Amino acid sequence: MVTVTSITPFLWFDDQAEEAARLYTGLFDGSRILGTTRSGPEERVLTVEFELSGQRAVALNGGPAFTFTEAFSFQVLCEGQKEVDALWEALTADGGREDRCGWLKDRFGLSWQIVPAQLMELLSDPDSGRAQRATQAMMGMQRIDVAELRRAADAG
Repeated sequence: MVTVTSITPFLWFDDQAEEAARLYTGLFDGSRILGTTRSGPEERVLTVEFELSGQRAVALNGGPAFTFTEAFSFQVLCEGQKEVDALWEALTADGGREDRCGWLKDRFGLSWQIVPAQLMELLSDPDSGRAQRATQAMMGMQRIDVAELRRAADAG
C-alpha cells in the first residue's frame, strides 16, 4: 500500500483549458477555479486547477497531440429530470454531441454521463422484469427520460 495526499483527474486540452474550467465550474454548485498557472513570455495559461462539487481536477493546455476518448468520462448523478435537462443542454451546446444511454460529449470532446438517481433505482429494482424493461428503455435513449423509464418499467 502507498499513502498519497490526493488523486486528481488531469485533463489534456489543446488550448481551451481555461474556457472549459469556467464552463464546468459554472454548472455545478460548490464548484470553483482554484488557481491558474501561466508560462512563456505571453503568460499563456498552462494549467487551471478547479473543483467540481468537491472533486478536484486540473486542465492542461497541452496542444493538439492528444484528444479525449470515451475511455474517460465524468459521471454526474442528478436529483431528477430538471437537473438532467439543464446539464444536458449546457454540455451539448455550441458543438457538443449527444450519445446513447445518458452519455454525451461536450464541445471540447470530454465525455459525460448525465444520470438521474431514479435510473439507478429502476435498474436495480428487486422485480427483475421491471429492471429489465427499464434497461431496455434506457438502451433506446440518448438523454435519460425518467418518466419514460417509469412507464416502461410499469408496462409489464
